[in-house]
Amino acid sequence: MTKFGTMWRRGFVLAASLALLVSAIPAATFAQEEAKEPVDIMHYMAAEFGGKFFEELLLEYQEETGRLVRVNLIPHEAFKTVILTTLAGGNPPDFYTDWAGARVASRVNAGVVAPIDDVWEANDLDSAFPQQLIDSAAIYNGQKHAMPLNYHVSAMWYNPSVMESAGVTVPIETWDELKAACETLKGAGVIPFALGSGDSWTAQFWLDYTLLRTAGPEYRAKLMAGEASYTDPEVVRAMELWGELVSAGCFNEDANAKTFTDAADMVANGDAAMNLMGTWIVGYWGDAFEPLVDYDFFPFPAIDLPVESAVVGPVDALSVSAGGDNPEGAKDLMAFFARPEVQAKWAKGQGALPANVSAETPDNPTLVKALELANTAETYNFNYDLATPPAPSLVGLDMFQKFMHDSSDIPGLLAETQELVEKEFANL
Repeated sequence: MTKFGTMWRRGFVLAASLALLVSAIPAATFAQEEAKEPVDIMHYMAAEFGGKFFEELLLEYQEETGRLVRVNLIPHEAFKTVILTTLAGGNPPDFYTDWAGARVASRVNAGVVAPIDDVWEANDLDSAFPQQLIDSAAIYNGQKHAMPLNYHVSAMWYNPSVMESAGVTVPIETWDELKAACETLKGAGVIPFALGSGDSWTAQFWLDYTLLRTAGPEYRAKLMAGEASYTDPEVVRAMELWGELVSAGCFNEDANAKTFTDAADMVANGDAAMNLMGTWIVGYWGDAFEPLVDYDFFPFPAIDLPVESAVVGPVDALSVSAGGDNPEGAKDLMAFFARPEVQAKWAKGQGALPANVSAETPDNPTLVKALELANTAETYNFNYDLATPPAPSLVGLDMFQKFMHDSSDIPGLLAETQELVEKEFANL
């Protein structure tokens, strides 16, 4: 059993397509012909995010039920746009993956997500997930609209042999120690921080943590909700801290030309020392590398506030579309993914922590450490683009890429961002 319930009791601050057809596998488990009506699913679990294991679970469901699952796999970044147009169109999928938080909330407000209170009650899901998780990630506008599949923790992943060879001691516990480690690594000819901000979401964790470690989670939540300004001193300071590392040459110069997987490869291959990333990096590295030997992590260092004050990460969730052809089939598949044994298999394969409190924790020691980190944090926070409504968040993600290209005018960049964000919030 995981300790996920402990973390959620401590509080939660809310902060084109590739088609893959999974063939039917006949089974004699369903007596009613209508129970075999196909269910269509759209998801973003590509290969680098545990796609192999997600497909295996869908095949397992087919074998058990005799129901055909027709799969539309959308690349991670494309999904964020494709799902909007697909749900708003005339032929949405029955079932789809999503990120809990502001994205689910925006779709619920648009009326394109079906409530799932019936499947929730039929499968006693109140006992499967901690109440704080249900309240923060599953309930929108007073009804259940998303079922948590897993959660992640973002932290500083590093190559132990690179750090040791350069003479850097880990864990790095303070901001000054992080800057000193940067200089030491550069002196040893190693890139301190790998960043693949060509995937704009990868850069967000730097603002997430510098803001959380200085202004704190309550202020950050206000910024994400449009109740604070990007020109506030709190945001300026957080960006200046990040800028200290950029101007010091602590990142790879071609960050905007690289992706999440490129940056992960740089650390694994020893070309860079660290990567601020989520636990899904474990699933990407897979069995090719040994945890604690080839890779490990430490919490983002303290600045003004201790590391226990907050952690950041997403909750992957499952939803049923309001206009799908087979809502009952979608809910049946949702019930399958709620099972503790299914969530445990998925978490182990993807490099995640299962949301179901009865699921076994993955045996990877770094994931066990991630669970402990989450459990000791005072708050667990959705990362930037899941705590901010979709349209304003795109402005911020674009700002991060501009920043990595040129960090010389932070006030000007933040003023421009605030103007654009205000327009997006006004249109909500």
